[in-house]
Amino acid sequence: MKKALALLSLGLSLALAQGKLTVWTHFGGPELEWLKAQAKTFERTSGTKVEVVEVPFGDIKQKFLLGAPQGQAADLVVSIPHDWLGEMAQAGVLEPMGKYVTQNYLSDLQPVALEAFTFGGKLFGLPAFAESVALIYNKKYVKEAPKTWEEFLALAQKLTTGSTFGFLYNIGDPYFNFGFFKAFGAENVFGKDAKGNLDPAKLLIGGEAGEKALQFIKDLRFKYNLVPEGVDYGVADGAFKDGALAMILNGPWALGDYKKAKIDFGIAPFPTPPGAKGPWGPFLGVQGVVVNAYSKNKTQAVNFAKTLVSGKALVSFNQAGGRIPVSKSAVKQLEKDPVVAGFSKVFPLGTPMPNIPEMGKVWGPWGNAISLAIQKPDSNVKKIVEDMVAEIKKAIGK
Repeated sequence: MKKALALLSLGLSLALAQGKLTVWTHFGGPELEWLKAQAKTFERTSGTKVEVVEVPFGDIKQKFLLGAPQGQAADLVVSIPHDWLGEMAQAGVLEPMGKYVTQNYLSDLQPVALEAFTFGGKLFGLPAFAESVALIYNKKYVKEAPKTWEEFLALAQKLTTGSTFGFLYNIGDPYFNFGFFKAFGAENVFGKDAKGNLDPAKLLIGGEAGEKALQFIKDLRFKYNLVPEGVDYGVADGAFKDGALAMILNGPWALGDYKKAKIDFGIAPFPTPPGAKGPWGPFLGVQGVVVNAYSKNKTQAVNFAKTLVSGKALVSFNQAGGRIPVSKSAVKQLEKDPVVAGFSKVFPLGTPMPNIPEMGKVWGPWGNAISLAIQKPDSNVKKIVEDMVAEIKKAIGK
């Protein structure tokens, strides 16, 4: 009897000590079930109750920004895209993770993913999975991915016939085009200051890099005759699903439909464009787990976050929903998965999309510049880039 009472007392003490965690998530379907299963396991091993609450993706950021200081937000969020990080860190609602993680733990995560979740020199979340565009090719037409621009161009032009297209993509969208800007010398949209933080006063997509990238994009239409007028995301994606397109720039979000359409596809980096300074490398979008700076149970919140962002957990997460982990050990275990293997070769070439709020002022002028450049064969690329830079600088006040 005494033993039973002692155990009951210990159990109550543990429950009081460990408290309860609330998790907000936008996951649905098998990914939500995965998260709930992870929560149950954590409850058993830690004694901390975990409540998983579904919140629509579009509501999470604002709800968290407003609710956290009032004690009305979750202890952790699974997950946020890294480009929300700057605004949320500046608002003081995210707990810096540096003191909770060891170098050994961090060494399993891809450096480019850790960079994405770093703001002002501090790590503000644990990156879990990533996405980017890559060259996706239909093996019916392309047996092996072209490794050089010359191979790519020969294939793309040969396969552009009356009934098929060699290469199409969402040509008017800056997100899909960043890899070309990077190849021609723009390491990111913004340069970095002396402390290694992105500096909105240092715009890198203008000047020579911007002009050469924009000229190349224009050449894809007017010189190489690959991407005709009227092609947008829907047109390119639809053509690939219909089996009428050999190669496309697209991301993992599209692969479910390609599998349903029974397309046998491969994934590879886009070859280095002619005259480029370096290899093509896309924008990388990373999602990860963040902890509430106002949480009353930070240690257990971080412990649960680290449980979720571990090689073993991310393998099962991939199996639930197909997302591509940034854990090196998870990628190693999933090396026979062609999607994971393909994109894992592309991610290290990538650059995290800027996670500072000023990036929001860049998309509009950048997209307008691309649209103007590809409108007609004699568009003045130099003038278009100069106007784009002036418009962006005015918008961000730099």
